[in-house]
Amino acid sequence: MTINRNKLYSILFIACIAGYIWLYYSIKINLTETNSVEVCLIKHLTSIPCPSCGSTRSVISLTKGNLNEAFNLNPFGLVIALIMLIAPVWIITDLILSNNSLFVFYQKIENTLKKTKYAIPLILLVIINWIWNITKDL
Repeated sequence: MTINRNKLYSILFIACIAGYIWLYYSIKINLTETNSVEVCLIKHLTSIPCPSCGSTRSVISLTKGNLNEAFNLNPFGLVIALIMLIAPVWIITDLILSNNSLFVFYQKIENTLKKTKYAIPLILLVIINWIWNITKDL
């Protein structure tokens, strides 16, 4: 399935806004290791954390300057935080300059990740992270 530029930018921008709202809500209710809101359907149904469990707490730790804690909670939080910071700025810049550099970048990344030599190691990293989340009993 191919995605056009406007659809990609809309999805990314809405996802970032939703992420900022969720982050604000999580910080406002003082989400901590012991005080967490379980929104993960996988964990709710199976009692087993998914590969992304702990990502919100990881991003919150980053906002407090705790890089080590953020990494230990879930390394995906670092990636999510980076995307949440860069994507809106990149989208707005592309729209102002009538450019499509983010869309071109996305297409290159998508084509690269379709290659087995990149896809398999990334899938293994997700599985390793999942096992780590299970052993940490998030």
